[in-house]
Amino acid sequence: MKILCVADHIDPLVYSPQIKNRFADIDFVISCGDLRFHYYDFIVSSLNKPLYFVFGNHRLDEMGYYNKKYRNEPAINFMHEVSKYPGGNIYIDSRVVIRNNVILAGLGGSRIYNGGKNQFTEFQMMLKIVKLIPGLLWNKLRRGRYLDILVTHAPPFGVQDKEDPCHQGFRVFRRFLKWFKPRYLIHGHIHLYNRNETSRTVFLNTTVVNAYNHTIVELHGE
Repeated sequence: MKILCVADHIDPLVYSPQIKNRFADIDFVISCGDLRFHYYDFIVSSLNKPLYFVFGNHRLDEMGYYNKKYRNEPAINFMHEVSKYPGGNIYIDSRVVIRNNVILAGLGGSRIYNGGKNQFTEFQMMLKIVKLIPGLLWNKLRRGRYLDILVTHAPPFGVQDKEDPCHQGFRVFRRFLKWFKPRYLIHGHIHLYNRNETSRTVFLNTTVVNAYNHTIVELHGE
């Protein structure tokens, strides 16, 4: 199974008339945030595959459609287990969902650094994790594992993060990986301008992947 992962920057290799040929064997798409919805719509309509996403700390104009805290519009499908707007863009923040027997969970946002939208303290992020626990435990009982992929915007603390307050990772993500052992944590937030910069790191039993621009993640055995 192949998954196209995107984050933070519109990649001309993806936003291209050649997208269908270049990514013809993709099963679905993951976005780790900080991208405009017109980009998502282009990807979904071109590949005819669903896109699972979380919001980052920028490009938050559409966030009100999914989070009551930030909305200035009438409620849109907030009672649905997985909200969709528009088309095939599926919001998974603080949710556990399954696609083709792949278990996904999402934790969007960054560390708090200027009091803006979708920024969290360690404690606030822990509360978001608590919302996931019932679904994770159910999957462990039913499928023998908690989840396969954790989708975040920020990385774990000390794993592909930076020292400045905005780009530090979450310490609580390290605990999450220890407790629930996903095969992958896929994040954005950390821009990679040098091809020699590390984009994949094994931490405990999890491969941490930076999806900046785009990357492909392959899962075998599903």
